[in-house]
Parts: sequence; structure tokens; C-alpha cells
Amino acid sequence: MRIVEESLHGYRQGSATARRYGLSRSLLTTWRRECRSGLLSVSASTSFVPLSILPPPAASSEMMAPLQADGDKLIEIGLPNGRRLMIPASLDPTILARLLPVVDGS
Repeated sequence: MRIVEESLHGYRQGSATARRYGLSRSLLTTWRRECRSGLLSVSASTSFVPLSILPPPAASSEMMAPLQADGDKLIEIGLPNGRRLMIPASLDPTILARLLPVVDGS
């Protein structure tokens, strides 16, 4: 928000501010447009939350995907978010059902 506010002070400040912060001018223009329309704002509810990264849990037999055999065919899935997922044809459907919402999270 501070960068957007700085870019609004004076004539031709958008380009100079973008250069100063190593941003593309088009990105800063998008931020400025979002700021004017109210989509980009600093609210009182914006805050950092603590994060801890734990080691992965021991794999259960349910979570383990079967090893891909040499002759196993691959299936390519195109997701709505533009990602592509290559899976073995023998992949357990329950594993795929648990995997897709995570990979497709937009």
C-alpha cells in the first residue's frame, strides 16, 4: 500500500516508483487501479499469523501410492487453474480424490 501511495504523489511518479522498487510499471498500474476501486486496501484485520513446519507424519498404507510399474500408463489431467498433473493410471482413486483439491486450490 505504501508503494501505491508513493506512486500517486506527483506527475510521472508511477514509472519512477516502479523503477525504484524493481517492479514492472504494469504491475504498479494494476495495484493503483485496485486501490482506486477499493480492492487493494490495508484493513485492521490484516496481520501475520504464526507458522510452524513439522516433519511429515509417518506414511500409512492408505496414503502410500502404489509404485509405478514399468509398463504403467500415465494420465495427464488439466486443472481449471492451468496446472497439469501427470498421474499413473494405476493410482488409487481415493488418493487422487484427496490430491486434486490441494493441487487445484486457486
